[in-house]
Order: sequence, then C-alpha cells, then structure tokens
Amino acid sequence: MGVMKRFEQRLEGLVNGTFAKVFKSEVQPVEIAGALQRECDNNATIWNRDRTVVPNDFIVELSAPDFERLSPYSGQLGDELAGMVRDYAQQQRYTFMGPIKVHLERAEDLDTGLYRVRSRTLASSTSAEAQQQPHQQPHHQAPQQPHAAPPGYGYPPRPVSAPPMPPGPPPGQPHAQPARPAPGGGFGGPDRTRRWVEINNNRHQITRSTLVLGRSTEADVRIDDPGVSRRHCEIRTGTPSTIQDLGSTNGIVVDGQHTTRATLRDGSRIVVGNTTIIFRQAEG
Repeated sequence: MGVMKRFEQRLEGLVNGTFAKVFKSEVQPVEIAGALQRECDNNATIWNRDRTVVPNDFIVELSAPDFERLSPYSGQLGDELAGMVRDYAQQQRYTFMGPIKVHLERAEDLDTGLYRVRSRTLASSTSAEAQQQPHQQPHHQAPQQPHAAPPGYGYPPRPVSAPPMPPGPPPGQPHAQPARPAPGGGFGGPDRTRRWVEINNNRHQITRSTLVLGRSTEADVRIDDPGVSRRHCEIRTGTPSTIQDLGSTNGIVVDGQHTTRATLRDGSRIVVGNTTIIFRQAEG
C-alpha cells in the first residue's frame, strides 16, 4: 500500500470525530501531504552514495479562511503529516538531521484554497549526529534560510534572500562534487530531445523542466474534466522523464498501473479522471 493511501486511510478513521470539519476546508489535507512529498524531493541533498538528506521542519502557509478551519486541529494534523513524511522518506531512503515537524501558519496574501509550503533542515542539538557536526547550527542558533518553492510550484512563491547551503558531509567522508550541466542542455551534453503530450487530439509541447496538468487555470495544461484536480500531476523532463501525482483526489494511472510516481517512455498512457494523456518524445 502506498504512503499517500495509508495517510488517507488514517485520516478517514478520524472523519467522524474531530476531523469532520477539516474536510470542509477548501484546502484538503491530502493536498498538503502531496506538497510535503514534493518539498522533500525538490530539496534533497546528496551527501554520499548511501545518504540523501531532506528537510525535516515544514511550514504550511494557508489563507485566513483555511487557517481558521484547520488551526483547531493543527496538532493532530501536524502529527499525521509528519508521520506521512517519515513513511515517504523511508520509502525513498531519505534521512533527516532532526525530528520531523509540520506547522500551520496564516498568510494574509493567500486566497481561499491556495497554500504555500516552506521547509528547512534543522539538526537536533541533542542528537549524537549533531554532536559530530560542529559546523551544524543547533536549535538555539539562527536556523538555515528556508527553501524557496521552485518555479511553477506553490501559491505564490515567497522570495528569500539566498538559497541555503547544503550541510557538509559526515567526518571522514569526502566532499561530493555536484554535477555541472554542459552548455546548452542536460548533464553530460546538450539535450536535443523533443517532448510533448497529446490530449484529445491536441498536442502540447513541453518546453520547460516541469509541466503541471490540472483543472485550474493556473496549470500549464488545463484539462476540463470534473475528475481532475486543480493541480493534478506534474511531468518532469529528464533522462528519464517522470510523472508525479500532486496529491490529487483520484490519482493517476500510468500504463495501466495506479501509482503516485512513474517513469515515462515514448507512448506512455496516463489516465487522469476520464482523460487519457499520451506522452511523446523524439530525438532532434
């Protein structure tokens, strides 16, 4: 059973209790859970071959109406979300520098139904690992700058003064040198691959590193289908290209398999709601 499905089932067990009002909010807990998963993926830092560190302190900013509805249950919801992050990290073999915490905050610049996620990596000052990291800031010192939401993700992105510096490797481990993209394209050489999706006999070129599909007008490709969520899924180009569910209500089916994340090949069939999407790619 997938991490997101287990999270949904745990919440369903509480629907008849204190969580009954939560599900009336414009922002659904499952949407926040999907955003936290993406936050881990987007801010993962590779220390060495066996260790990838992800943020462990998350702030979910909500509009005033959504915050008023969710804040009475913030403690329980935060615990459930933290548990989901822990399960997802175990599945992806991610590690943390300290305990996982999820906080809700009110943001006056957000409209109802919109949210924004910020994250940072905080080391526990009491952990043995933190004691082995003298350069790592303990809790009582100024924390690292929060990770900024990547372009095309979050509502709307909040500017930050500077991106965080990744933590150094454990003692005795050499510094890993990050791969540098070659001029004009991807890693190791120019990427001349053309990519596009076909929806209802219409072709939509993929010209950026990500393509968000959904029912919202803010999606890169809008799909007019009641079974499709506002921000349903995201295609990420690369070698290979992948697709990621964005916490949608009905999920995605890729080449006949219901999944939350999958690798795409030329001709892959993606089903969202009642709509079929064909992923295409060709050299040159």
